[in-house]
Amino acid sequence: MKAFIVEKYKKNGALRRADAAEPVVGVNDVLIEIKATAVNLLDSKVRDGEFKLILPYKPPFILGHDLAGTVLAVGRDVRGFKVGDEVYARPRDHRVGTFAERIATHESDVALKPKNLNWTEAASIPLVGLTAWQALVELGRVGKGHKVFIQAGSGGVGTFAIQLAKHLGATVATTTSAKNAELVKSLGADVVIDYKTQDFESVLSRYDLVLHSQDQKTLEKSLRVLKPGGHLISISGPPDPAFAKAQGLNGFLKLVFTLLSRGARKAARKLGVRYDFLFMRADGRQLAEIAALIESGVIKPVVDKVFPFEQTGDALAYVETGRARGKVVIEVQ
Repeated sequence: MKAFIVEKYKKNGALRRADAAEPVVGVNDVLIEIKATAVNLLDSKVRDGEFKLILPYKPPFILGHDLAGTVLAVGRDVRGFKVGDEVYARPRDHRVGTFAERIATHESDVALKPKNLNWTEAASIPLVGLTAWQALVELGRVGKGHKVFIQAGSGGVGTFAIQLAKHLGATVATTTSAKNAELVKSLGADVVIDYKTQDFESVLSRYDLVLHSQDQKTLEKSLRVLKPGGHLISISGPPDPAFAKAQGLNGFLKLVFTLLSRGARKAARKLGVRYDFLFMRADGRQLAEIAALIESGVIKPVVDKVFPFEQTGDALAYVETGRARGKVVIEVQ
């Protein structure tokens, strides 16, 4: 099968289109013909080697974390899916590789595709949808009357998280550029801050939750807009000891992440707020709940550009510019 491969860890390294071995289908796996995949900043960070301490993929490996497609075969013990099912998924870590024509993935990572979405729309959802769900529903427990600050509202996670937070009953603030202000307002943002001309710290105060996706300086400012007892959830780091423990990392990495996050955790304690690092995980059951929200019209996908499979490298380069509104998708079939 055709696939796009990382031959070696290298910053801004080119992906190579190659013939790859057919996936091996385990007893709990579903074999999926990939119709579309999506590009995430995580893909470039994995290729660059930024995550090789915690996601030690051995080159050469196939990149890609999102998919929508059709089930071609099922393993002996699979009960939830059958051949012909239209599905979507974010394969679990250490089994990624959706920049390819086919993939075998554990059935618990898979859900039926939302019926009202086409392939490209469905492929745009899994990683960002699960990230927002695990931040706002599972970890943040956002509810009616909460005030939530979602950074980078016009990005992939931001466009989904704004809609989900509004559905949960929150008042939502976000940052974006002036040209994307109408987009985030249409998604439900109540307070829109132009990050080029405004300082969000001077506008926001006493927020219940911040979904942080930016740099360390922005993290420090974000902690100060929370009310006492508030909660900052970071998807951009620094990783904390709780993450190291949950991942079962060795003592050296636990120490590294303890030191890396010490400043953020200390600042949070001083302000009487909570800091957590979130590294989203695959979860087919959560994707099924997300599909129900999409089918009911609560959440709509936001797709910026669609590239053909042959231009996967160009799609990754476009995402790295930081200019995408919503998601960038690749048509595989």
